[in-house]
Amino acid sequence: MTSTGEAVQFWVLAVVAVGGALGMVLCRKAVHSALCLAGTMIALAICYMAEGAVFLGIVQIVVYTGAIMMLFLFVVMLVGVSSADSVKEVLKGQRVAAVVGGLGFGVLLCAGIANANLHSFQGVGAANQAAGGNVPGLAALIFTRYVWAFEVTGALLITAAVGAMVLTHREATEVKQSQRELAEQRVRLGTQVTPLPAPGVYARHNAVDAPGLLPDGTPAEISVNPTLRQRGQMRHLGSDLLRRMGELEQSTAGWLGRKAPKPRSGAELARVESEETEQREVESK
Repeated sequence: MTSTGEAVQFWVLAVVAVGGALGMVLCRKAVHSALCLAGTMIALAICYMAEGAVFLGIVQIVVYTGAIMMLFLFVVMLVGVSSADSVKEVLKGQRVAAVVGGLGFGVLLCAGIANANLHSFQGVGAANQAAGGNVPGLAALIFTRYVWAFEVTGALLITAAVGAMVLTHREATEVKQSQRELAEQRVRLGTQVTPLPAPGVYARHNAVDAPGLLPDGTPAEISVNPTLRQRGQMRHLGSDLLRRMGELEQSTAGWLGRKAPKPRSGAELARVESEETEQREVESK
């Protein structure tokens, strides 16, 4: 028999855990999947604490949610994995193998639950009292009864870490070019002899998605990261923004007591407006 509060807590946390698991599988973006999995782990940790396994719940939050999942989340956010990258099948037959492995694991799990003896069981409180506490009892089981499974799991994790390093390691088959050699190569090819413009320098903007402006006022798209350009996340500098930037330059120069910069001519603004109109027509088509 369970109390009303314990039953309500279980059903609430169960819904959160199952919803997070489904979200982890069904979400198209890797960041959203990682957040859903972190929510599932937190819900499981609260269940462990509610049952008296405080040490197991703290380890669940610190190790899995706080370390592994946050590390995975930061790596995904830094690398920038999109939904288009997640559908690429790197290894042939990996989806079929994943489906077969999932079904096999489900059959084993159902068989284990069906063969479990649930007629007489001991609660966590009684088990902790018999072992002298939760941590000593857990340590006794890990390093005595389940020591072989514990060592095999550790060896499997180490093998996975070494395999990941081997797969991601790249041998330096070519000598790295110096700055002088790169400059000579650019001059010889005749493409972009000067260094690439920094993002947002001439545009009076420090955002990485804002392109720099050339001396004639046109935006330089090569100043924006290619990844942002392919995703369509580059900020378009319209004529209205150019006017506001000119007003800001005028007011800043007056406040600092400096010579006001030359205002942009009407021809430059008209050219930018025509480019905006062409871009809208292309997007509408």
